[in-house]
Formats: sequence, structure tokens, C-alpha cells
Amino acid sequence: MPTVWFITGASNGFGLLLSLRALKAGHNVIATMRNKTKAAQAAKSIEDAGGKVLELDLTEPQASIAKKVQDAEAIYGKIDVLVNNAGYSLLGPIELFTEKEANLQIQTNLFGPLYTIQAALPGMRARRSGTIVNVSSVAGQDGLPTCGLYAASKFALEGLSESLSREVAEFGISVLIVEPGGFRTNFLAAMVVNEKGLGKNNEYQGTQVHKTMKMFEDYNGKQQGDPEKAAERILGAVTGEGQGGQVKGKVLRLPLGKDAFDRITKKVDKVKKDLETTQSVACSTDI
Repeated sequence: MPTVWFITGASNGFGLLLSLRALKAGHNVIATMRNKTKAAQAAKSIEDAGGKVLELDLTEPQASIAKKVQDAEAIYGKIDVLVNNAGYSLLGPIELFTEKEANLQIQTNLFGPLYTIQAALPGMRARRSGTIVNVSSVAGQDGLPTCGLYAASKFALEGLSESLSREVAEFGISVLIVEPGGFRTNFLAAMVVNEKGLGKNNEYQGTQVHKTMKMFEDYNGKQQGDPEKAAERILGAVTGEGQGGQVKGKVLRLPLGKDAFDRITKKVDKVKKDLETTQSVACSTDI
């Protein structure tokens, strides 16, 4: 029986490409997007390739998300691979984010995936098999200026994924965290800038926040990552076939892109240096 994939955020980018690649490989795919009408071309391409398309907004209440996942599960009688890909990035100084902006960022990037996971797990646990793929970001390891809330949402998703991997391993369920760097999708074009900008009196003008926001603007369309190759590697890491297949079952995290690999390496080196520097202090506090 073909593997059944449930992929969120399939209106563009990784979600769309992974849906089409999985269908091409002979899998069954249920892809979701917030609005099928607005994403009519993407929906048609998935359906023409044999996939199913459902509407799902990750800011919906928990019960609504659970019902839609259960409805999707009923189509083929199971969900083998859950891919939490939907999400967005909010940019701005941490000081100036509004309550509404903070809630929407965390709801979309953390609570939405949490609720899809909760809905898909009973079936996976009953079958003693399944894979949960949570698409994080290099920002889930290394938070830049302007990315405070986005990084917070992805750090949280990675923490959730770490715990989840330890909770469900005995049920034959695996977890994979995908950490992309810069890929030539519409991700940067779709980034949301905080409504208060750089402050009432431009307090953050000329600061690292301002410079980093400008960097993202200039980087759009110049990313080095090939999204089709990324989709191929994710598919391989899940199925054990093709490029990426060699890491199946061996890793919790899958960084994608040399930029992501380099940034995460530097972050790990810094954490290691902090540990070495604080070892005597840290170990001096036991009773």
C-alpha cells in the first residue's frame, strides 16, 4: 500500500514541491493550503498529479485542526508521514512587537503544528509506525536580529520535536527536524514586517535590526538554495531512497543549505566554548 503523506503549507515553496515530488514517487499525498481559490494554480497542479487538496489554516482552534486532520486520515485510512511545513516569518525589533503579532506568529509556527501532531499520533501509535517532519529553520538554532519572535517559534518547535522524538520512538514513530537556510522560494517575499517598524522616533534606525532587515530585503531572489533539491533531500531522508536516503533513521536534525550548515556549526562551536568557559562554575553548585 502506498505511503500516505499529509503536508501543510502546500500553496508554494517546499510544501508544493514536496507534494509533487512525493506524488511522482508513487506516494499518496493530502496537501493543505489556507485558501484553495487564491492558490488555485498550486491546487490544480497537485490534483492533476493525483493528490488531494484540503483547506487548513493553522491559526484555527485546536478542535477544528484536529477534525480536518481526522477527515484527511479517513481519505486513505491512515497518515504515514505528517509534514508540518506551513509557517511564516515576522520581522522587527523585539521591543516593538504587538500582542496580536506575537500571538499570530506563535499560533502559526508552534501551536498549529502541535495540534496536527496531536491529531495524527493516535493512528500512528496504533499502527506502530509513522514519521513526523517538522520544518524549522536555521533560525531554530541561531537567532538573528529582527527574527526574535520567528526564532522563538522555531526554537520552541525544535524543543517540542526533541521531546516528541523521545516519547514516540518506542511506538515505532520517528521525528525529523528540517532546518533550511536560504532557498529561492517566496519565503522572503512573504515575510511580514512589524506594524510599528523601527519605532515612533526611528529608535532602531541604523542599528543591527535595521541593517539585518535591509539584508533580508536585498537577499530576496538571490538565495543560493535550490528548493527542488531540498524537496528531494527531505523525501530521501524520510523514505531512505535517493539523495538524502543515507541519513534516514540516523539523525534528528537535517540542515539544508551550506549557509545553514555553516551558521549552525558556528553556533554549536559557540555553545561548546560557553560550556568550556563555565564548566568550573556550573559544577560548583551541587550540594
